[in-house]
Amino acid sequence: MTQELTYGDKEIEARLVEELSYWYFEDQCIQRIFRTSGWKGTLMVINVVGHLAEIVWHHPDISASYNQVAVKLMTHSAQGVTDKDFELAQKIEEVVMWQPGIDDSSSLDGTPEKEQFKYIDYA
Repeated sequence: MTQELTYGDKEIEARLVEELSYWYFEDQCIQRIFRTSGWKGTLMVINVVGHLAEIVWHHPDISASYNQVAVKLMTHSAQGVTDKDFELAQKIEEVVMWQPGIDDSSSLDGTPEKEQFKYIDYA
């Protein structure tokens, strides 16, 4: 098995600033908290993260409460943060935070503007 390159703390911090501004480095993991409007949104985020992690065979630690999901990534076999973590974080960010209707060329409208239909806090 080939040893995976792990990043040092300063390299991780620099990459997060440049590539994943909502993620942070703590406890040897890159992490992100997704805020939702309630349990339905929380379950949707967990399912998206779980699906993406499973298909790339790289599994985060996930914790949830009523209106938020915390995701922690590190490569356990390498005992640190590797390219796998950054790539999965980018894919999670891309899919969870995607907003239909933002791109004028899309025929997908997204959920109605009523509060009852919103489930992700895109801020």
